[in-house]
Parts: sequence; structure tokens; C-alpha cells
Amino acid sequence: MKQTLSHVDPEFRSPAASFQLDLRKLSIYLSTQGVSLSTSTPPRQFAGGFGNLNFLIEVDHQPMVLRRPPPGPLPPGANDMAREFKVLSRLWRHFPLAPRATIFCDDNTVLGVPFFLMEYRPGLVVRSTLPVKLKGKEALLSEMMIATLADLHAIPPRQVDLEDLGHPDEFLDRAVQGWIKRAAVATNGNPPPAAIDLGRWLQNYRTPVSKVALLHNDFKLDNIILDPKHAGHPVAVIDWDMCTRGDPLFDLATLLSYWAEPDDPPAMRELKQMPTTNPGFLSRQEVAERYAQRTDLDLSEFLFYRVLAVFKLGVVFMQLHARYRRGETHEPRFGEFDKLANGLLGFALDVARGRGF
Repeated sequence: MKQTLSHVDPEFRSPAASFQLDLRKLSIYLSTQGVSLSTSTPPRQFAGGFGNLNFLIEVDHQPMVLRRPPPGPLPPGANDMAREFKVLSRLWRHFPLAPRATIFCDDNTVLGVPFFLMEYRPGLVVRSTLPVKLKGKEALLSEMMIATLADLHAIPPRQVDLEDLGHPDEFLDRAVQGWIKRAAVATNGNPPPAAIDLGRWLQNYRTPVSKVALLHNDFKLDNIILDPKHAGHPVAVIDWDMCTRGDPLFDLATLLSYWAEPDDPPAMRELKQMPTTNPGFLSRQEVAERYAQRTDLDLSEFLFYRVLAVFKLGVVFMQLHARYRRGETHEPRFGEFDKLANGLLGFALDVARGRGF
């Protein structure tokens, strides 16, 4: 049955707060690809996320998602539309939760940046607050995230023609050096003492090795679209622009870096990325142990992954605050991200020193 934009009800930005696309140039470009943009139904920008911009558009009378980077200079390796298109044009064949991407444009004369189109999967997105209909489903959601991540990591990259994605050799060493460098760039060469201490701790740690798998690299609940009619059942996993091949335990640690618990310090509770402080959600340690049971991976060196992932998250918020300082965004919440970043770095130090999982 034909889908129309009038039948969907996700969260959108108001027209006044939305980024404006050049619809004339977009329409001309899409016509060269053999499809037609409906200009009678204006694009609607999705409200979620801190990075890439997503728009619901209508192409050949079907809703699709147009995805492009945010305006302004981009951190190295982030917001890579070509990488994401490569992944999503192939992964869907063996990982049905990956939306299929169909058109990629790297001609900057169209929208000023690379962008791509992918299929639209309507559903429920859970961010900081758990919807009433999911109350009592906290354990189910926890198990769903564990199972979905383990299923992704079980797919051989060669099976989906992604055996050349990224550089898994010395993946963790390069991650450590890369995030230390990004911390310096985000602070104009003056990273806070906690970032310096964490960088030294990570560099001095004997880098562990588990195996090589496809990594999502930003796997969390609000990057999973849920079936609103079947609570806890996913219909899509989105935001694949950092997908690569690397150590799957780093993907698990990234998920847990967002997984706040009721007794966490303020920065983790203020993060508000997932509603995991609600009673019924598994603890971080329980999630790690359930994942290890599914995958047979060894968690004896997991401390390194935990510290690296929380350090990375702190640096991400440093980068977002830098965008605010440079005037690339005027959203008030970005102005507070330096405090949040410092709190996360302090928590990463606590984890490194054995104070918490």
C-alpha cells in the first residue's frame, strides 16, 4: 500500500527551526537519477540528534529520508555520507534492520555537501523518556539491544561486501590516538586535565584484542526504531555514518557509555540519552555479561573499552560545544556541553580507577 507523508507522525522540527534545503536544485538532480521530488509536500526535518540532518521527503509519491551532514567544519572521520551510503546500500541484504540506501550524491553544487536517500521506516523512537506504552518492558528493551548488537557482530563483513571497510589492524590504538587529538582540536590545544590524564592512562594500557566485526559505532536506543504495535520489537537501526570494521567490544562499550544508572554521578544522569535509570532496565554489568554469553567474547580486559568509550563520549560533547563557540549552532543546549563533557571525563577517570563499572 502506498505510504504518504500525511500518514506519519514522528517528531519534527517546526518549519521556522528547520534547516532549509534548496528544493529547486534537489529536484533537478533527482530528475537526472530517474526519480521525481514532490514539491507540493515540503520536506520536514526530524528533531532528534546532535549531528547529521535528516529530512522526510516524498520521491515518486513515496516517503524517503534525505540525510546530510550538519553545516560548518566537520571533525575528522565524522558525518561521512559516502561511508554510510556504502554500508546501507549493502548491509540490508543480511541485516534486515538496516534501511536500504538508494541514491548518493557527492556533487556539492546540489546541496553544498554530500547527501543520500534511503528508505523510510516509520515507528517509535525512544530518547530520554520511556513512553507509557513501554512501561514494564524495560528488561525486554535491554535484551533487545543486546540481541540486536550481537546479531550485527555475527555477520561476516565479506558476506555483505564490506570486507574492505575501515582498517581493523590496530583499531584500538588508532582510536586512542584519534580521540586524544580530537580533544586537543576541540579545545584549541588546551584540553582539560582530566582529558590529559585519560589519554595517558589509555596510552599506557596494554591494548587488548578480541576479534574483527562490523561496528555500528554509535549504537544506542534512540538509533533503534521500534514497532509501535509490538513493544520492544525493532524495525530499523539508523545512523551508520561511523560504521567500520573493528573490535566488537568497543561497540558494546559505546552502548554502555550512554547507559546511565540511578547511582551514577550527575553527568551520566544529565546525559539523558536513554531512560535506563528507570527501574527494570538491566545494569551495565548485566548487559556486558549477557552480551558475552551470546558472543563467547572475553570481558577480562573490558575496563580498557569502558574507559575509552566514556572518554570518547566526553570528547564528542567537547566538539559539540566547540561548534557553539564558533557560532556554527545557536542551540542553547550546546552552550552547556562543556560542563557535561568535563563531568563525563571525570566519570571516565573514576571508572579507570576502579570506582564503578
